Amino acid sequence: MRIGEIAALVGVTPRAVRHYHHRGLLPEPVRRSNGYREYGIRDAVLLARVRRLTELGLGLDEVRDVLADDEGRELVEVLQELDQDLARQEALVRERRQRLAVLLAEARDGRLTAEAPLSPQLTELLAGLGELPDSPMAAKDREMLALLDTVAPEAERVLLMETLRGMAEHAGEMYGLLDALADKEPDDPGVARAAAALAALLPDDLAAQFPDQPDDGLTDAVFADLAPAQSTAVRRAIELAKHRHLTKHRQPAKNRQPAKDQEETPSHRQEDPS
Repeated sequence: MRIGEIAALVGVTPRAVRHYHHRGLLPEPVRRSNGYREYGIRDAVLLARVRRLTELGLGLDEVRDVLADDEGRELVEVLQELDQDLARQEALVRERRQRLAVLLAEARDGRLTAEAPLSPQLTELLAGLGELPDSPMAAKDREMLALLDTVAPEAERVLLMETLRGMAEHAGEMYGLLDALADKEPDDPGVARAAAALAALLPDDLAAQFPDQPDDGLTDAVFADLAPAQSTAVRRAIELAKHRHLTKHRQPAKNRQPAKDQEETPSHRQEDPS
């Protein structure tokens, strides 16, 4: 059989057969006098096995390992790993379908937000905010939360949403203070008021996560998206919250324990007369 014939017999393309030769899955067959490859039944059997293994989801490197082990021990190990990987994929698909079911229910009820789909934690947080007035700062905040909802690791995202839930009650007031700074200068008196109000709401642990220096990353991008006076107010609020955190955890000097125990000595020594 020539390459086109064996490929048609097994149900693959001639290009795939050449690729399997290149990757070392199929040995090169003998060639005719005219230079064409000449395939036999054993080649077809091996090619069919390669096809079956790849259809199971094995990568070509894994297929090569399986074929190299005549006793099939490698096949058992690879199939076990494949089964575990498929189980993880199955669990992931199940989780995605559950999230999709929630989104479908919200869409049918007309409750799907423009930022959707969102995590359950952020969906619950935004629902807790209720109806907010038309606020440019609120809109920016929702966009940023939607971004963090996507890029933050799950554990950090859950912790962040739980932390922000405690601030939701004062969100409307805070948005109003920041919106008022949209066209103000950084030295406007409203900056100090907004900074103090925001600092009072910021949990210490959350403020401590902001970098002290520019990082050319997400934090800098957030500040760049704000008006100058708004950016100044938020930065000052973070500084106030960090200072509060350090003050709480700073141990007074008078309460510090000495590094080494000192020997107690009598205040008066009696010397023997001589």
